[in-house]
Order: sequence, then C-alpha cells, then structure tokens
Amino acid sequence: MGREIVFTGKRKFELADYDDTPTAPNEVRGPTLVTLVSPGTELAWADGGDFPVRPGYAAVFEAEEIGSAVSGIKPGDRLLCMGAHRSTQRCDARYVLKLPDGMTPEKAVVARLMGVAMTTLMTTTARPGDKVIVCGAGPIGYLAAHQCRIAGYEVTVVEPDEKRRAQALRSGILNTLPTMPVGDPAYVGSVALVIDCSGHERAVLDGCKVVRKRGEVVLVGVPWKANTAILAQEILHAVFFNFVVLRSGWEWEVPILARSFVWEELYEGYNNASHSTFTGLAKALKWLSEGRIPVDGLVRGLDPSDPSAVYGALLNREIDEPFVVLDWAVSR
Repeated sequence: MGREIVFTGKRKFELADYDDTPTAPNEVRGPTLVTLVSPGTELAWADGGDFPVRPGYAAVFEAEEIGSAVSGIKPGDRLLCMGAHRSTQRCDARYVLKLPDGMTPEKAVVARLMGVAMTTLMTTTARPGDKVIVCGAGPIGYLAAHQCRIAGYEVTVVEPDEKRRAQALRSGILNTLPTMPVGDPAYVGSVALVIDCSGHERAVLDGCKVVRKRGEVVLVGVPWKANTAILAQEILHAVFFNFVVLRSGWEWEVPILARSFVWEELYEGYNNASHSTFTGLAKALKWLSEGRIPVDGLVRGLDPSDPSAVYGALLNREIDEPFVVLDWAVSR
C-alpha cells in the first residue's frame, strides 16, 4: 500500500492510498526519495475541471525490486524518472537515469525541469555567441538562462519580479531587465532567440519586436490565461514585418529515446536521433552535478503528508525559492 497526492476537485488536495502492481521483467521499482513540484502546471491543473488529477512528473527513487530483464541497475542505485507525487516509483528501466556519484536527490530532481528548455537548445538555429533573451525567471526560465549561458550564448533575463531578478543576478546571470528592451538599439534587430517562459502575450509580442530577421521566438511557457487585451493581429503584424520565426517550445519535439537503424527491426521504426529527451536529461544531471547551475539556497523542501499546506503555500505565494521538492523519506 502506497500514498499519493491527488487533486480531487478544484483546489482540493489530498493524500490517498493506492495499491501497486507487481514489477514487470523490464521494470525497476523502489521507495521515492523526492519529487519536484512544477508550480505553474500543477496549480493550473488544480483549477481545471477534469478530476481526479494525480500530479507530478519528476522523481528520484531508490532501486529495490529489479525485473528479470533489467541489466545495469542494482539494488540501492538512485534513479531519476518522470514519476508522480507518490511514495513509490515503478518504471520501465529504459526511462530512468542513474544519479552521478555523490549527487543529492534534491539537486538531481531539478534536472527534469531543465529538459523542458533543453529541446529548444537542441532545435534552435541560434549559435554560441548569439544574443538570447529568456522571458520569465521562474523555475524553467532560471534554468533555461543557465543552460544558454553554458552553451555559450550572450544571455539576458527579462523578469518583472524584483526577487526573481535578484536570484538570477546572484547566480551569475549578469544581464537582467524588468521589461523587454523594445526600442533599445543594443537589442533590437540583433537578438537571435527569445525563449518565453512566462506564457504572457506581451512578452511574446515584444519578443517579436526585438529579434533579428529570421530570429526565433519560442513559446516554452504555457499561456494558461489571457493577461492583456492584445489582439492576435498585433503579434501577426510583428511576425510578418520583422520576418520572425514564431514557434512552439514543445519539449517532445525530439524523440524520448534515440533508436538506430537495425535491418532486423526495420518495421519497428528508427530515428537515428543525435538528441533525445533522455540525452538532454543526462546532460542536465551532469551539469548540475558539476555545479555549473547554482541551485544551493533555491530549493525549498516540504513534507508531502499535508498536500493542502504545500499547495496552499504556493497559491498564496509564500515560497520565494523557485524549486519546491517534496521529501518522501521524511513522511515515511
């Protein structure tokens, strides 16, 4: 018998029992150490209308039961997976990654959010040295800015919230602005890529006004609601006359796993992809383990045994840290 967080109705957060099924030959199972909350997505789910919802998509767990067809994983290994907020995880072994030696679960689980913007870096036409603007310094935007910095871009973060700008500045992102630099000759016409992590239509419109010809504005943040009375025509006008490439930041644009060409398995398909979701997550774990993305002091650990307190604090904006991690070891 396990315990999991369930949204049973609008803004109703409960901890419920569940029965787990036996481990299949290709699976690995074990107790959850931590899970990561994605505040924007999960709070939007909490206001949705399709209940019940079992939220969460990032977990670190300890391998305990290992299927007979699984190799390379032993009991006690700590694994990253795309798991929900529950006390145990059971995953196909293809979709887990071992944590680097000495890496804490609280830091490792952040890698999952890095995967969201990693797809943009895999698919963009912008090249190292180009100017990049990241709109929004929430969890995904903060990470995206550092990912772009590691990749060699000239990064500017645009964030109206003073606390989030200060967090970005202290972490080494030296160029931070409260608003998009529309009309600033240092930016207009020379920005190769705008990664919008805010989901705000004003940020998208302004991004279309500052990128260079054939520059990209990538929609990573979810536009959960209308924030302004901006007409679609205004964005269309900016796209048309500035020759903008406006596109989705869909993280699943790349394959989850790469699959090479094998004659004997031709009809099962292949993609020969150089990049995939899991190569991106592996990079994310490596960069975090090397300390290349500062997260110390930016992680708030909470007890999942009282989901109403966790999500209530998020709804009331009582948590300043961008990363909220649920500690399932404490609740056992």
